[in-house]
Amino acid sequence: MTTFIAGIDFSAPSHEVAPQLIGVTVLVNGVGGRIVETEAYDMTEPASHTFSGPSARNASMFGPPGHAYVYLSHGIHWCLNFVCREPGHGAGVLIRAIEPLAGLDAMRVRRGGEDVRMLCSGPGKLCQAMAVTRAHNGLTLTAPPFELVARPAPPALAVGPRIGISKAVELPWRFGEAGSRFLSRPFR
Repeated sequence: MTTFIAGIDFSAPSHEVAPQLIGVTVLVNGVGGRIVETEAYDMTEPASHTFSGPSARNASMFGPPGHAYVYLSHGIHWCLNFVCREPGHGAGVLIRAIEPLAGLDAMRVRRGGEDVRMLCSGPGKLCQAMAVTRAHNGLTLTAPPFELVARPAPPALAVGPRIGISKAVELPWRFGEAGSRFLSRPFR
């Protein structure tokens, strides 16, 4: 089982994988774009879905690495994560925002014809635009419908605390492409 995808070792800690994903292209059935914002989560910190141990909901986040963990947030939005670390250690990277590059017509239909900057500027938005659902949970990132393409060069990074959480807020585990117009929220 390979843990290297798009030049990244997904068996590494999530806070190391997350910044390496900035600039990687992710496609689901040919629809997607460049990752511009991520957040890392690990079972050792209380903001992670895996902090309390394995459950039916979070089982795929416990491995193997290089697979998708998809969950429903607030009963409304699907969220896509890439699983990291060795099997049995619950860790992953939330894909917070992408710069849409492929399948824009399909994204606009799914999202209601929005401005390109708003199509994928949040984890729920990008899942809707890319048609990611619970059906993608547990799938490998190395085979269709997923495709990850290595970044040509590391972009300038912005780093800060994760957003939308109330625990472990001090961890600087949110990463983004500095100056990107496609972020979910600006870095401060």
